[in-house]
Amino acid sequence: MIRVLVTLGAVVWAVQASAVTCEKLTHDDKRYTVCEVDAETEDLRLFLNDENGDLLGHFSSVNEALAPGGERLAFAMNAGMYHDDRSPVGHYVENGKEVMRVISNPGPGNFGLLPNGVFCIREGRADVYETLDFLDQAPDCRYASQSGPMLVINGELHPRFLPDSTSLYVRNGVGTSADGTRVVFAISEDYVTFHEFGRLFRDVLETPNALFFDGNISRMYDRANNRSDVGFSLGPIVGVVEDAS
Repeated sequence: MIRVLVTLGAVVWAVQASAVTCEKLTHDDKRYTVCEVDAETEDLRLFLNDENGDLLGHFSSVNEALAPGGERLAFAMNAGMYHDDRSPVGHYVENGKEVMRVISNPGPGNFGLLPNGVFCIREGRADVYETLDFLDQAPDCRYASQSGPMLVINGELHPRFLPDSTSLYVRNGVGTSADGTRVVFAISEDYVTFHEFGRLFRDVLETPNALFFDGNISRMYDRANNRSDVGFSLGPIVGVVEDAS
């Protein structure tokens, strides 16, 4: 089913899928694809390695790993920064097992542009936490991926984002509602600044907290719309899993 929405001057064409809704959206003359997940009802997971410990790295590899169990991806995107060997730069938890500890100190690159944050998936909800808040609250995440910088923090843009920035990349990230039931993933289809990307989550998607996943290497998988971006191997991948039958 296709529906048309108009929000803040943006025209949105939405295609309704079984497990996730993905939309094309234009805001301030920049194009995005936005996918919304109901964390209460959908099976949202993180993926890094297969059962043998080998890197998955691609959406197709995740689907191959899911196939023996009669499952497949409905949606996926890269979900955090990684080293050259594709190991996570920051905190990473998969199916309750911690792979990498929380990194709370400043550092180089976008990850170290504090405040950064943690995307945490629990039973029936998912939340974006600022890293120090995550350490204070110590939520029991079944899956978690740390990345940075934060895009939106309690309804405010990251304090170091500049309206006149010239740093333009394809970028992707995630935002969550206050009650943790609404999870919104976005990838830009044009080159955007951090300020533009943060305003998308704050002003259009209306998520009080949002986290930057990565830029330049950003890729997305959307089964309903036959999209599967390809390229070199990724590190952490977030996906919605559905029954393949």
